[in-house]
Amino acid sequence: MPLANPLQNVDTLLNLSTAQTVIEAAAILAFAASGLMEAERKKLDLVGVCMVMGLTAFGGGTLRDVLLDRRPFFWVEHSNWLWAFLALGCVSMLIVRSRYFDPTERAMQWPDAVGLGLFAASGTQIALAASMPAIVAVLMGTISAAFGGVLRDIVCNEVPRVFSSHRPYAICAFVGAWCVVLADQFNAADWLGLIAGAAVTFVLRALALTFDWRLPGWRNP
Repeated sequence: MPLANPLQNVDTLLNLSTAQTVIEAAAILAFAASGLMEAERKKLDLVGVCMVMGLTAFGGGTLRDVLLDRRPFFWVEHSNWLWAFLALGCVSMLIVRSRYFDPTERAMQWPDAVGLGLFAASGTQIALAASMPAIVAVLMGTISAAFGGVLRDIVCNEVPRVFSSHRPYAICAFVGAWCVVLADQFNAADWLGLIAGAAVTFVLRALALTFDWRLPGWRNP
């Protein structure tokens, strides 16, 4: 009797639909934490906290689904997430009122980096599953990863960091998204492509933060 291939067993457990749902859920949690820390750093009220969390967590994926004409949206299909966000926003306000908590911009960047990698991978895989060309799939992944942060910064009255910080951000997602495309081209398991794309994006962003990598900027007069 032939021995079962462990990778085949993993593929059976982690089919594309399940893997995408798990990745999207993890990305939403990571971006929600990023939005929560930014809202608390700006001292927003309860409505502001919930709004910033929701825009950060769902903004990129919603724009991707609009562009791909994909329905229902993740937060519509899994509406329980909305209750979880409302509860988390209320709990966070109670914690902030009861004890000193001062989240720094630096601390906010790490959950943001996790969400960046996860959304870049899942967005690209979703576009590939919709039979989009490789470059379109990569752009969908980059939009999924970066646009939530853009909305967060706009609502918090800041120039979006993705446009102004000069640290690699969207570029990290762009590179990670190509890893998902390459895995698909070589007929690798879907979950391997998702993990590879998320890992590459996160590692590049972590290196950029750790070593303060900078993109070319304007010269001072």
